[in-house]
Amino acid sequence: MSEEHGKLSKQISEAYDNAKAKKLGELSSVATPLKRLDDANEALTELQSLLRDPSTDSELRALASDDLEQVAEDVREATKWLNSSLVPTHPFAHLPCLIEIRPGAGGGEAALFAADLLRMYQAYCSNRGLKTTLMKYEDAAGMSDPNGSDAPLTEAILEVETEGAYGALRSEAGVHRVQRVPATESKGRTHTSAASVLVLPSFPNNGGGGEENFDDPSSDFYIDPKEVRLDVMRASGAGGQHVNKTESAVRLTHIPTNTVVSMQETRSQVRNREKAWQILRSRIAQLRREAREEEMVKLRRSVVGVAKTGRENKIRTYNWGQQRVTDHRSGMSVHDLDDVIEGGDSLEKVMQSVRGWMVDQELEAIAAEAVLEEKK
Repeated sequence: MSEEHGKLSKQISEAYDNAKAKKLGELSSVATPLKRLDDANEALTELQSLLRDPSTDSELRALASDDLEQVAEDVREATKWLNSSLVPTHPFAHLPCLIEIRPGAGGGEAALFAADLLRMYQAYCSNRGLKTTLMKYEDAAGMSDPNGSDAPLTEAILEVETEGAYGALRSEAGVHRVQRVPATESKGRTHTSAASVLVLPSFPNNGGGGEENFDDPSSDFYIDPKEVRLDVMRASGAGGQHVNKTESAVRLTHIPTNTVVSMQETRSQVRNREKAWQILRSRIAQLRREAREEEMVKLRRSVVGVAKTGRENKIRTYNWGQQRVTDHRSGMSVHDLDDVIEGGDSLEKVMQSVRGWMVDQELEAIAAEAVLEEKK
């Protein structure tokens, strides 16, 4: 790829061509970090040679020693960059996303933690200029307003509307565990509870061309309307006279997969139906993608053990007593839990470590596939 990049660069300098320029841009994503890695390795080799040479004077040896760690770090960073460039882009990476949060084991404390996670992601997106909409908020009292009651959260769906949000946030999917002393605990004992986070790609309501065409049966996003049952009903919970007298709540059931989406966030049945369809498409597309990935994982495991990031797995622990957050995939721990919950730089640091871990997993998978091809 690097050699082809060099040839195309020379050709374009002599006579510009749109097709060649486009190809050159694609190859640059690999050629640039490879050049950076080659330069860093060359500098590292030169420094090591100076340090091994007994004839090197003390002043030059001291300078080489001072530069050695920085150049070694340059090699590590260039290697990470190159590795990332070799991993194929996820097909949904360019899309906005939906973050679904639900309490798990732990009763009322789990519901409180789920609400903490919702605020954490809202703060994270706000800090980084990502546009969000709280698409759904439902508590045990049937309320759909996060400020409406003190009842435990049962489900929240946050839409991150900025393009590329799925690629940035998909690493958050999984079971998040909390260890802390609940406010209702009289004996000061630490309780453990959990909440699940599901990150789905979000598709525009009108679909699009190519892979995102809702009318193409071969697309991940296609859903046959005949396979979906629509139920309308009166919304539950507080809401005044309008809620009590109109059937604005919507429930969609995808019969083949028994996937159910209910929506009562707005007074408009039409708007609720649009939102429900958006969530249903996202869930079905994710299910289809995961099914293909699961088949590939089984294939890879027959060659070499490759871990799968499952949403059923515990991925992160938030320990209030120690002010510690540990991600169990990358192994990174930070001791600034308050900053993590506020969506600050500490959360971004943990997320970056997971993205690096995911790149490593993809590279293992690519290597496994290569071994499989050789065996064939």
